Amino acid sequence: MLHSKLPDVGVSIFTQMTLLAQETGAINLAQGFPDYDPPQPLLQALARHALTPGHHQYAPMPGLPRLREAIAAQVARLHADAPAPDPATEITLTAGATEALYGVLAAVVRPGDEVLVFEPAYDLYGPAIRLQGGVPRYVRLPAPHFRPDWDAVRRVLTSRTRLVIVNTPHNPSGAVFTADDWHELARLLDGTDALVLSDEVYEHLVFDGAPRMSARQHPALRERSFVLSSFGKTYHATGWKVGYCVAPPALTAELRRVHQFLTFAVSTPTQHALADALEQDPDDAHARGLAAFYQAKRDEFRQLLDGAGYELLPVPGGYFQLARYDSISPATDLEFAQFLAREKGVAVVPVSAFYHDGFDEGLVRFCFAKESATLQAAAARLRG
Repeated sequence: MLHSKLPDVGVSIFTQMTLLAQETGAINLAQGFPDYDPPQPLLQALARHALTPGHHQYAPMPGLPRLREAIAAQVARLHADAPAPDPATEITLTAGATEALYGVLAAVVRPGDEVLVFEPAYDLYGPAIRLQGGVPRYVRLPAPHFRPDWDAVRRVLTSRTRLVIVNTPHNPSGAVFTADDWHELARLLDGTDALVLSDEVYEHLVFDGAPRMSARQHPALRERSFVLSSFGKTYHATGWKVGYCVAPPALTAELRRVHQFLTFAVSTPTQHALADALEQDPDDAHARGLAAFYQAKRDEFRQLLDGAGYELLPVPGGYFQLARYDSISPATDLEFAQFLAREKGVAVVPVSAFYHDGFDEGLVRFCFAKESATLQAAAARLRG
């Protein structure tokens, strides 16, 4: 008889709500993907490389050298206060940030190791830790601002803490780590062997003029951190499933030991297309323009929901809006999400899905990475 390694894990809430949207014809503001295409020059580059002889076989396991070099150059420009990463020994292309997350956990977490997870948390973290025999240790981020309680973190850290997972900008809340947060984390980890997995896939989506800060920019954290990024988020191309990890050589070597047996290599023509995009944008105009682009969408969506009965929580970054609905309904967040899909024609995600114990604070998550027409149609249904 098969004994499941994850007997309590079913189909993800994102898949469930997307299926419900398809069944009911609801506008899908649940799953985090844009409903617009990547930039035309990038699409043209992909079409060109898809037809280029010699671009149809395995790429090198760590990624195409020209793409790793282009990433290193961009990281150096955007993180001018940190040493540039070595493209040969510190950058690895992965099949989306999802593979990078799993690969890091598989590389460094051993049975009995503890991994600190801030909740609400992306639903991959807990199961992936458990699959390595690790023990998730959860610290709850308090609403409405979802900033870490560093005293609570201190109480959870032990000699068995192998890894701390940070996600900034944060999914689902949009909270952004500040310089003080990075300093506190470094101070708590000083003198320990704990590593950091910094999930920065929404790295360019920091709003209201706040500085975008990475674990790489903190000298005490740089040498113990895996920093994850996602071309899918940056170029509105989540279906391409291309991400990368920047980490010191010793950590990168461990990740690559696993990566070579997970996917080995990432799509060759896609890597060439992304290298073209980075090489042809030496001022990083696309990446630097994303904050204003998504801040405008955030502001538009919040204005459209004004007066609809929701309490809209702050959104410092990312492309999700959390909303409290207690003035509309006493239902659980899952019941309310199902109601919105079936009766109002808008699919959302209940935030309890981001807690290992199903903690329900009466919040739902909207994705505003959508065309204006989509946001307007969804808001009209929500206000109806």
